[in-house]
Amino acid sequence: MTRAARLGLASVVAAVAGLVIAMIAGGAAFPRIILGVPSSGVVTRWGLPISKLFLDVAGLTTVGLLLAATLLLPNDKGMLGKTALGYVRAASWAALAWAGAAFLTMVFSVSDVWARSVPEILNRSFLVGYATQESPGIALTLVLLFGVSIALFSRGAITAGASGALLLFALAALLPPALTGHSASSPNHGLATTGLALHLLTLALWVGGLAVLALHALLKKPQLDVAADRFSRMALWCYAGVGVSGLASVVARLADVSDLWTSSYGVLIVIKIVAFVLLGYVGWWHRQRTLVELTAGRPRAFARLAGGELLFMLATVGLAVALARTPPPPVSLPAGRAFDLLGYPVPPPISLANIASLWWFDLFFAIVAAVLAGLYGAGVIRLARRGDSWPKGRTVSWFIGVLILVIATQSGLARYAKVMFDVHMIEHMTLAMIVPIFLVLGGPVTLALRALKPAAKRGDRGPREWLTAILHSRFVKIAGHPAIATAIFIASTYALYFTPLFESAMQEHLGHIIMTLHFLLSGCLFFWVVIGIDPGPYRLPHVGRLLLLFVTMPFHAFFGIALMMTGSVIASGWYEQLDRTWGESLLREQQNGGAIAWGFGEIPTLIVLLAIAAQWYQSEERTARRSDRKADRSPGGDPELNSYNDYLARLNRADKGE
Repeated sequence: MTRAARLGLASVVAAVAGLVIAMIAGGAAFPRIILGVPSSGVVTRWGLPISKLFLDVAGLTTVGLLLAATLLLPNDKGMLGKTALGYVRAASWAALAWAGAAFLTMVFSVSDVWARSVPEILNRSFLVGYATQESPGIALTLVLLFGVSIALFSRGAITAGASGALLLFALAALLPPALTGHSASSPNHGLATTGLALHLLTLALWVGGLAVLALHALLKKPQLDVAADRFSRMALWCYAGVGVSGLASVVARLADVSDLWTSSYGVLIVIKIVAFVLLGYVGWWHRQRTLVELTAGRPRAFARLAGGELLFMLATVGLAVALARTPPPPVSLPAGRAFDLLGYPVPPPISLANIASLWWFDLFFAIVAAVLAGLYGAGVIRLARRGDSWPKGRTVSWFIGVLILVIATQSGLARYAKVMFDVHMIEHMTLAMIVPIFLVLGGPVTLALRALKPAAKRGDRGPREWLTAILHSRFVKIAGHPAIATAIFIASTYALYFTPLFESAMQEHLGHIIMTLHFLLSGCLFFWVVIGIDPGPYRLPHVGRLLLLFVTMPFHAFFGIALMMTGSVIASGWYEQLDRTWGESLLREQQNGGAIAWGFGEIPTLIVLLAIAAQWYQSEERTARRSDRKADRSPGGDPELNSYNDYLARLNRADKGE
């Protein structure tokens, strides 16, 4: 048996052992059986967690293989090397196994839900109904379809861009099953959902990347030192993401700290925390010792430690699967449908004091704001250390945008935006028309291109090269066209509020995140075209920018008027379930929201007009300075200027009678 085969077998044993031990410790292995109550049987009791374990391991393996091919291994001008192509082909088989594990998980899940044996399930129509009507079943169906799609498209992927797209696709496929578990029914389901999504994504990159890196070392593949160095830098970010998301999940699921030692669920969480700390120590050891030895040409120590770390990680994955089968401790929640929908009680009557004091922590946008501020600040600091200047106005503009983003998504404004349509419209307009202006004027892409270092090897793609490739991609060229950017900015607003999309987005926390993120991104795309400092596929003249602005803004006014004239309540199913006892009628608040949309456009229009005027003035100044420098460099100076000076001289002589 080869060393790679031994590592694979040891990995399976470690994952299963972690699952079995955790199920026994948590009580899921031997549940209390009540006479007369139907049971799915011992086969389903163990078959479901084992199939879920293989579902997770197959997903992690697929992500790891695509990650190694796309980002860890060098490529030549976007073309994958021989080893990277081999990993993409292996990802095809891993994705197929992922789809098979999703089907098995679906079978055992139906058996568990309906308390029927597996043969009974296969002989009835339970499976089809579960796969098409129940949320967990639909999630597994999506994974099955995604896995088959990745398996097919991986066969023809030969570029880093193609494998990168498949990597994003694989990461997205990880989310549906997990977001229909405990997180969807947690006391703070918004925090739990976001925390679990971040946990899965960072854990997949960390564990999957390490698995392929350990395999790479055992097979003695080339460029191990480069791949290990890149993974080490990425693993630090993944470790931080796993820690933050894990903490958020614990806070969202446990009502009291004592649950950590008084419940089986809490004990398993404590074990996970200990494992997390130990993995952090092993990662530190990697950076301090084994990477140094690897650079010196001694890869054996790295291979041994990476293999051991992988086994420990997979045992932790098995523990996590068992944790998902262990019911969390009971929590007494406020009665009412509003708490189930919002994750918090309906707030008191709105006032400026309540908006300022009733802050609502949104993990997703808190992370977005922290990342935006941190990366931008790091870029400015790097330029300063290098002795390069960066305009202070751009820095101030960027951080003003981040600050407004925090206020719009974390303050009481965000809490009331879910229960009042007019407050929601204030949040929408702020995120779509105020925050993007300041972010775009910060010039983040230009800063990144100046701050990031080129790849060490010519033709390879580091962060700077990936950013450049994205800027020159066909997608950016299409989306960055003024007509397309304007159409997205305008049409998406009408499509959201005058179709059932708005109510659907409000019903689910993930849908609300996607809707809010769309406001921000569509605004950034539009204002990038109008006042963008960063390089783009199309550069409109300043007159064209003014015309585009004046053509676009009336559509927002028309949208506001349409809202004010609408006689029926938009998303009435959502607002009526909240059963709010204070405030104006739903229709009146909707009309107020239309008035806000109608009048709000004046503020961003004024800011953009000032920005265009300043950019136009600076452009004319730069043009004049270039003309002067060109005239100074030419042997005879500027011919037109010389001719004009000769003309003035002749007039002067004529006046003197010469």
